Formats: sequence, structure tokens, C-alpha cells
Amino acid sequence: MIEEKLNKIKQDYDSEILVANEIKQVEEIRIKYLGKKAELMDVLANLRFLEPEERKTVGRMANELRLNIERQINEKLLEMKNKFSTNTNVKIDVTLPGTKQKIGILHPYTLAMREMNEIFKQMGFSVYAGPEIETDEYVFEKLNLPKDHPARSLQDTLIIEDPEIILRSHTSSVEIRAMENEKLPLRIVVPGRTYRYEDLNQTNHFAFFQYEGLAVGEGITIADLKGTFESFAKSFYGPDTVIRFRAKYYPQVEPGCGLDIQCKFCKGAGCPVCKKRGWIEASGGGMVHPNALRAVGIDPKKYSGFAWGIGFDRVVMQKYGINDIRKAFDGTLY
Repeated sequence: MIEEKLNKIKQDYDSEILVANEIKQVEEIRIKYLGKKAELMDVLANLRFLEPEERKTVGRMANELRLNIERQINEKLLEMKNKFSTNTNVKIDVTLPGTKQKIGILHPYTLAMREMNEIFKQMGFSVYAGPEIETDEYVFEKLNLPKDHPARSLQDTLIIEDPEIILRSHTSSVEIRAMENEKLPLRIVVPGRTYRYEDLNQTNHFAFFQYEGLAVGEGITIADLKGTFESFAKSFYGPDTVIRFRAKYYPQVEPGCGLDIQCKFCKGAGCPVCKKRGWIEASGGGMVHPNALRAVGIDPKKYSGFAWGIGFDRVVMQKYGINDIRKAFDGTLY
């Protein structure tokens, strides 16, 4: 029944996109088939209610349809914009001097990542990297995430080969690999791209960056974590940066906490960027859970550690005054 519904959605879309000849029409089709109230989005949102076998079939079919629609609409919009921007009536004077090419500059993400790396290097951390295509074992199992955790569903995680091969939804998987392969004591930072099933808006993207850190050794306490957070925030944003810590729950850590930075755009008054809260959540962290240490063969009675994950995109937005995360990826930033 659901497969028939998806086939009907595809047929309707194919017939509408075929005759669309204006940018406005294509945008309306995009909203109709990819917007929050679209039938296709409703199918994806309700996958969790299906039986495992049906969820696997329908999920793959719905995701392929969504990706094809996104690709076709983007290609058609680009084709139209190029067509309408070409004025065939303009004569070119070939005797005029050529236009001097502008020299490129580094992307704000690159600038911020290099600066953060330097800050943490001064605290004794090394930069570590790992694979973006991962297994369930490293993304969830060894990080103490239970089988029924929402992050392990199709609503959050992009699955390549159900159920084991996935696109990492956080860079914590790299921390597990580091604890397995490196000698203690250990201090690393892990910058990298991650993937989740997200609706695009001002502060969310399906492909985004995280900047995680991990320290494991003897005698490490949560006071070390708070000191590291505070030192980073003051160094990166400036000494007048206002921060706060809140108690939070994450399966990977115990106890857990969150770091918020007062919104630079509204100074705490509330605006669309901070969702009227006056604060932007920049990081979550806590003391590495004993189960996560045991999973990689580390004795939690002898060693302890802290870990954190920074929402890198929001950090850059705060740093450089970018009010929409989509600008960082669509070529309109400058």
C-alpha cells in the first residue's frame, strides 16, 4: 500500500516537473514534494511504525525518491538560472581588456578549524581523524547507546547497508578508534563532517561538521572538562564571551553537561538565529561512561576521561556573523 503511494507520488512529480518552465513553478514543486507537509516527508516520518522488513524496503524506496527529486530540481533550477542570466542581445567588444581574476580566500570553516586546532594544541591535544563511512559498532554500540535509542533509527541516521554500514552521525566513533589504538594518557580533538536526516533551515543541515575532543588518563575529573571548555571559549570568541553550563544526559557520558554561548547577534535578547532563547548550544560533553571505557579494554577503576562534541557549524556562525548555515554550502557566503 505504501509502495503504491510512493509510485503515485513519483508519477505525479514526473508529470509536473516535465512541464515546468519557470523558476517559480519549480520552487512550488519543490515545496509540494519536499516540504515539511509533503506526502513523501510524511512517509519518511512514519517509517518507525512499520515492521522491520517493510521499513527496510519502504525506507530505501522513499529515500531514493527523495534524493532523485532533490537532484532533478537542483539541476533544473541551475539550468533555468543560467538560461535566464544569458542576454543574447549584448554585443561583446573583444578589444576591451580582460577582467582581472580575483584571488581566492580561505573558507570561514577552514579558518575556524585551523584556529581551534591551534588553541587545543596549546593545551596538549593532537588532531585525529577517522572514516566517515562507519559501522553500527563504532557509532553506537561501543558508545553505550541502547538498541532502542532514537539516534539508531532511520529518522536520524543515514544507512548505507542496513543495518550495519552507515554514515557517521557524530565523530565520537573516531574517539572509540583512538582509545582502541593509542596508548594512554590520551588527548585528541576530532574535526570532521557528519551526516543526519535533517530538514534544512537556518541552523540545521543534513551534512554538517562536528569538533569533538577526548582526554583519558588517571585522575581526570569534570573540573578539567569545564576548565577546557572555558579556556577554549575565551580564546576563540574573546575574553568578554558569556557562557553557561547545564546538566544534560548523553548515553556516552556520565555525568553529562552542555555548554551554551550567549547569542552574538542579539546579546541574549532572543532572535531567529538562537530561536528566541538568547543562547546557542555550542557543545555537549561529560565524563566518559565506564561502559564506553570497558568496550575498548580500558579499566574504569584506574582511568577516567572527559569528552565533548562541539556543533562546529554554529561555532562558525557565531564567530563570523553568519545567520544561515545554508550560506556556508551554497556558494553565496561572499
